[in-house]
Amino acid sequence: MDKVGNSVYNIIEVVGSSSRGWEEAAKIAVETASNKLTNLRIAEVLEMDAKLAEGKIAVYRVKVRLSFKNEVEPETL
Repeated sequence: MDKVGNSVYNIIEVVGSSSRGWEEAAKIAVETASNKLTNLRIAEVLEMDAKLAEGKIAVYRVKVRLSFKNEVEPETL
């Protein structure tokens, strides 16, 4: 069996938040996840919203879908 290109990926969703903006919120989400997860491959922004206070944006929030390569070889699953 040709093993080249065979791989399995896990997908999780995380939410990052920032008082500075959506881009910073996404960056925080990815960087925080990368502290515990290895082999992160793709970050996809799913949703953006903002928490309001007194009619102004107080916190920017971003839901991010992350994929990371599974450490277990597919043939052992």
